[in-house]
Amino acid sequence: MGYEAWIHTGVMLSAAIAGLAIGVFSGIGDASAALIEPFLMAMLFLVFLSVDLKRMGDSFRNVRFLSSAVLINFVWTPILSFLLGILFFGGSVDLRIGLIMLLVTPCTDWYLVFTAVAKGNVDLSSTLLPVNLVLQIVLMPVYLLVFMGRSAEFDMAGMLASMAWVLLVPFVASLVVKALSSKAASVARAKGFMDERCDALQLFFLCLAIVAMFASESAVLFDNLWVILEMAVPLLLFFLASYAVSAVASKTQGFSFDDATSLIFTTMARNSPLALAIAVAAFPESPLIALVLVIGPLIELPALSVVASIRLGLRGRCTSSNRRLFIRPDGFTGA
Repeated sequence: MGYEAWIHTGVMLSAAIAGLAIGVFSGIGDASAALIEPFLMAMLFLVFLSVDLKRMGDSFRNVRFLSSAVLINFVWTPILSFLLGILFFGGSVDLRIGLIMLLVTPCTDWYLVFTAVAKGNVDLSSTLLPVNLVLQIVLMPVYLLVFMGRSAEFDMAGMLASMAWVLLVPFVASLVVKALSSKAASVARAKGFMDERCDALQLFFLCLAIVAMFASESAVLFDNLWVILEMAVPLLLFFLASYAVSAVASKTQGFSFDDATSLIFTTMARNSPLALAIAVAAFPESPLIALVLVIGPLIELPALSVVASIRLGLRGRCTSSNRRLFIRPDGFTGA
């Protein structure tokens, strides 16, 4: 199934190219900036619609897995993101902010797809979804204040207000639709339609936002083409470090191979669309921050596809190895 990741990457890359063409060859590039936030809010509405916050309690049934995922995602990863930002983007506050915002937001959608591809424990992974969503929204301002407060001049109160607007409106809208779906048949049908095509619709609105953003910031991108290449190294280092830390934690905790696969993907996959929505609302005068968040998935999706193939191959070897070793009825081990 790695092909799906490549399709998503290709679609997003095509959206970026289309946006650049609009920005360069038409006069509506500046006007398209006003469309970025509404498209991202539509995408977030679909994300919130698919999240069942009532399942948050399910995650506490496996304390070891939950604690491992939370510690890696919300303690280790923020520190790593800060160090990578200093190492690779020490001279640019905007690029450091973008990298931190990208890396401190665990994924809430396609990590489940890659977990399923690698035959990990999808049910266990899905219990983390509401926990990851709530914690990243609450902790994002904290990370920026702790890691960037001294070097970045931004209005924390204004940022919180912008976050509240861009997140609260789609969240409340999703709650209203869920409530009405149990009372009105037409709303229930509309919700069912969106549920069935949730991933495709999220990608559609994300791509519309990418088109609008690249159209409005085409000049900025052409002045900073080097960012695309320079983002690759820190992101690949992040993926390698996350894989290694998750694998070691899984071995230390005695997780099964499938549970270890689940931990690996929830700590590697990032929620760039949500971070992009926050960045557009909170840092409208800093297009480089948003640029980092758009570039991220173009590197992330192929990387996760490769890791899914690796885990699937390793799982096959483990299964074959276990089949060679069995216990005979008389109690002796045989091969």
